[in-house]
Amino acid sequence: MNGDLSEELGLLVRDIGDAGVAEMSFSPALAAAVDQHAAAVRDLVETLDEDALMRYLRGFAEDAFRKGWWPGDTRDWEFVRIVTVCWMMRQSTVS
Repeated sequence: MNGDLSEELGLLVRDIGDAGVAEMSFSPALAAAVDQHAAAVRDLVETLDEDALMRYLRGFAEDAFRKGWWPGDTRDWEFVRIVTVCWMMRQSTVS
């Protein structure tokens, strides 16, 4: 990805993550979906530090966008996965 597009993708992913993590407080369904995705991410990412999670998130988001995904539904698989990894990164900095 070129620099400008990669930066735009990073900002979009950050905005999705911020909005989704905030929404988790008011949506038990989203919180439960994030919990399920977190279990899957733990199996995919060797170490759960912020750097490893960021690498996973970047690769996941780039792949989703290459396949034509665009955020529109806050309950779609890709949206929940992005929120999950953002939530996990916040948890890794708290621990």
